[in-house]
Amino acid sequence: MKKNQYYTEEIHGKWEIFKIQKLPLVSGRTLMDVNMAYTVNGKLNSQKNNLILVPTWYSGTSRIIEDAYIGKGRALDPDKYCIVTINQIGNGISSSPSNTPAPFNMVNFPNIQIADDVIAQHILIQEVFGVEKIALVVGGSMGAQQTYEWAVRYSEMVERAAPIAGYAKNTIHDFLYTQTLMDAITSDPGWNKGWYTENSKVHHGLRRHARLWSVMGFCTDFFAEKGWEIFGFSSVEDFEIGFMEALFSQMDPNNLLTMAWKWQRGDVSRDFNGDLQKALNSIQAKVYVMPIDSDMFFKVKDCEREQKMIKNSELRVIKSLGGHLGLFGFEKSYLDSIDQHLKELLAT
Repeated sequence: MKKNQYYTEEIHGKWEIFKIQKLPLVSGRTLMDVNMAYTVNGKLNSQKNNLILVPTWYSGTSRIIEDAYIGKGRALDPDKYCIVTINQIGNGISSSPSNTPAPFNMVNFPNIQIADDVIAQHILIQEVFGVEKIALVVGGSMGAQQTYEWAVRYSEMVERAAPIAGYAKNTIHDFLYTQTLMDAITSDPGWNKGWYTENSKVHHGLRRHARLWSVMGFCTDFFAEKGWEIFGFSSVEDFEIGFMEALFSQMDPNNLLTMAWKWQRGDVSRDFNGDLQKALNSIQAKVYVMPIDSDMFFKVKDCEREQKMIKNSELRVIKSLGGHLGLFGFEKSYLDSIDQHLKELLAT
């Protein structure tokens, strides 16, 4: 397959690679020669107690995390903390269908679970940084799924956790929505059962995929109040083509499908015989559950239902005109709220 130029340092900035020779997956399969791509902002102090971990969300990379959430004077301040952003498996920068050599490339890339990401991240954190405690794990959307998995799976290691706009256990509604994203891609004849020669062969499916994100990723108020103008567009049509379709049509279809399959099955109760209450009750961290008020699919009431199962937790609702995609951080008021809550959490 022709190399996709979207997944390069020219677009996503420089990153470090940590190699795992053999990663046993929760499915029973094994992912060989795993590349975990990560970035570091700030330095680990001599006590090794200032590390913050940020996992990435669906289709996102470490670059957007750095641009939107990390900076001097912010909650994630590199002058105070060692902020490690790890690209999830399948996002095109860490090991993915698009960059894995044959024969396990493209649709032969094994299915990955959220737990697989977190297990790989744990190996990276231990071997590269050697810390016994993580001051904070914080992530949005699929990053929130990984945040919950960290807080449950490595409960004695995580001191604080802040899942933003995401669930500990995915809902049926969210599973169905994610399936429409996948079907938009696979229904394109150019997908060719996953053996396309380049992502542009699947551009119709990727464009439909982008339109579905517009409908559910944003919210009704975003369109009613002409939110596209914040992005510099003069019409919704220009925004749809010039931003949403332009963004997703650059990406690799199999990468998106790998992440979507993983997203559908996010569930921290898997090792607790499906008992979500028991799984969340095992969390030892101080937790701020942070849904977005206008999110169309990670609903506040569902996030609150999970939050009430966590003994040392608080619900902190974030206001945004952007719906779920408020995560992009295009509103100053949204970023100010995130920083305020995370600063309070870090002060506990």
